[in-house]
Amino acid sequence: MERVFNFSAGPATLPVEVLEQASKDMLNYNGCGMSVMEMSHRSSEYGAIHAAAKESLRSLLNLDEDHEVLFLQGGASLQFTMIPMNLLSDGQSASYVISGSWAKKAYKEAAMLYPVKAIASSEEDNFNYFPNLEQSAKDSVYTYVCVNNTIYGTRLSPERLASINGTVVADMSSNILSEVYDVNRCGLVFAGAQKNLGPSGVTVVIVKKDLLKKEKGELPTMLDYKIHLEKDSMFNTPPCYSIYICGLVMDWVKKMGGVEAMEARNREKAALLYETIDNSALFKNNIPAADRSLTNVVFLTGDKDLDGDFVAGAKAKGLYNVKGHRSVGGMRASLYNAMDISGVKALVNYMKEFEVQRG
Repeated sequence: MERVFNFSAGPATLPVEVLEQASKDMLNYNGCGMSVMEMSHRSSEYGAIHAAAKESLRSLLNLDEDHEVLFLQGGASLQFTMIPMNLLSDGQSASYVISGSWAKKAYKEAAMLYPVKAIASSEEDNFNYFPNLEQSAKDSVYTYVCVNNTIYGTRLSPERLASINGTVVADMSSNILSEVYDVNRCGLVFAGAQKNLGPSGVTVVIVKKDLLKKEKGELPTMLDYKIHLEKDSMFNTPPCYSIYICGLVMDWVKKMGGVEAMEARNREKAALLYETIDNSALFKNNIPAADRSLTNVVFLTGDKDLDGDFVAGAKAKGLYNVKGHRSVGGMRASLYNAMDISGVKALVNYMKEFEVQRG
């Protein structure tokens, strides 16, 4: 079977040349006689892989010296707990913007530990727009935002992110490296790898060091950013192979021209798909144009049975994982960096064909 166009929201498609390089390296990485999967994380061979991946991310995001990069485990969901544990102390609070399911989960986790505040929400409209950011509460240590919402197809633009007062904590799991954001503007950014960075198993955390006020020993060891910083993300065995693949993906991004080039590619892909939806009498997207995601495009017909037929027909044509999330229904096409425009063109052609036949 030839490779399909995989529009999954995550784990997501990876660049073919990354997979080909990983295949070549599987049994014998760089002449060392073993796979990266078999290496000791204390070996010089893995140490070089680890350092290179870290430096590639710093370079691609133009990180300043005040920010450090961590490769952690537990998925992005563990960060919902680690962030307030590490950034807040007794008597302190933070502001949360509830723009979707993941932001709501982060808020609930933080609220178990500290009196955090929800300052804006679009939940009453099923998160079909990015809420207007109200002023953060006066006593807030940080304002938390999920920058891109995979389920609902909304996003916070770089300009709106930059306009938030005070320290920003940003979940960029689904759009890191996909368009240019000033990450240095944020106190902390985190991202699960399995969308634009690599496979599941590793979560990137970028943190401004002076935010970490708690002393060592105040937190459980595995939940303490300071410990992970001190040990260069190797306090315990890291997800070595996932980090290795992330390094290959970042090398590919650099080869393609960096984040600016990725953004141009992603804008072209998204524009083609949104134009098709907007000019269609069958398919709809109800997200305000200014809030539309570049990486996760949602659309529907308004008829659940027709949506189901569309999804089944798409799979038959090699267009996989276009079914929308169960909470919103319809369809969703995830246009992460590794999705080539040829995949979007194939989807658009099928949409037009389907509309002629069933519209």
